[in-house]
Amino acid sequence: MSTENRDRDDANPSAHSATAPAATEASEPGRTLHHHVLQREKAEFGGFKFGSAFFGWLTATGTAVLLTALVAATGTWVGASTGTAPEEAAETATQNAGAASILGAVLLGIVLLVSYFAGGYVAGRMARFSGAKQGIAVWIWAIAIAVIVAVVTAVAGSQWDVLGNLDSFPRIPVDPEAATATGILTAIGAAAITLIGAILGGLAGMRYHRKIDRVGLGR
Repeated sequence: MSTENRDRDDANPSAHSATAPAATEASEPGRTLHHHVLQREKAEFGGFKFGSAFFGWLTATGTAVLLTALVAATGTWVGASTGTAPEEAAETATQNAGAASILGAVLLGIVLLVSYFAGGYVAGRMARFSGAKQGIAVWIWAIAIAVIVAVVTAVAGSQWDVLGNLDSFPRIPVDPEAATATGILTAIGAAAITLIGAILGGLAGMRYHRKIDRVGLGR
């Protein structure tokens, strides 16, 4: 570079700052395009999608029934393998009620977490955007349907307790019989676990679409 050109650049330092952002933007056109495309799509299609969340709730319900049946079948198989009679197993569980309660609570928590993760994942995959909101929407469906069933059961009778008639279905207890200290703590714990699982599932379902976007935009 000549002395004259260096003197001109030194006299006009703003030229460097003006061209630097343009050079950075030109060096990463894919990132800029990806960002703008996602922002436009999210503004149009983001937010809560309760239709997708309903199918997510159905998935969570079905998964909970299957996993609970699997846990029960595993317990039966273990008892049969060890030669333990049902009466002896019941007596042993009665003698160790504390340990049995803790184990049951842990298993219930795992079933609910996995089930609502699956439900949130389905909702997040269907809605594509706002994965956390889709998970919350799945959780809202669960609470709303549980409350509706409880109200209908209180008014019309226990024969309308559809969820309660599914003996293998773990649900968030909202019925009046559960309004005890233990029942309230169980309800709070179940609600927290299902909410966490649904949100994590929603985020995982949304992340799948972000991978597709990066490939489609050449990133």
